[in-house]
Amino acid sequence: MTYATIQSPFTLKFREMPKEELKDYFAWFQNISLQRLDELTNAVKQTPGFETWRADFTPASLDRLGEWFAAQVETRPRTGDEIQEIRNRSSIPIEIPEEELTNRTFSLAMDTGMYFSQVFLKNHDALQWDQRFGNKTDADYGQPVLVGFGPVPLNPVRLLITLAYGVVSKRKTGKSLRELYDIWAKMIRT
Repeated sequence: MTYATIQSPFTLKFREMPKEELKDYFAWFQNISLQRLDELTNAVKQTPGFETWRADFTPASLDRLGEWFAAQVETRPRTGDEIQEIRNRSSIPIEIPEEELTNRTFSLAMDTGMYFSQVFLKNHDALQWDQRFGNKTDADYGQPVLVGFGPVPLNPVRLLITLAYGVVSKRKTGKSLRELYDIWAKMIRT
């Protein structure tokens, strides 16, 4: 399968980025979405057993996409520097997994998150994109989020990265993508 990983021209250190750079990131994210959806669709269809998958933006399309995504999740060993950086950022002692998602997995999570968000947008008029700048301690500060779920915005990329970690730990499966859609769909305010 050929798949070109996404190449962000930004650092993705959202809390450290100036507001104007965050706005540029938001525009870049929106502009690259169609290209990345094509890349994702091609990657899925090139995978044996998934040749007939259609990116038709229906909730049902998430069933097979979730299975495909879970099978693609890969890890690599964390470096000593990465482990130390995590320790330095944490104010309390935590167990740090020795493995990290691969760049390809992060890219697939971003692309799948973009598709996931489009399924919501095409099926629920009450939703729209937003970018939050209120508090730098907010986990979604400066990132593209969907709003219309009540007080909690949906960060589709963060959700898919979290799902990938869940697949690695065997707490989540390919069915989890559709389950997440169904959970969030119930929270939509009309």
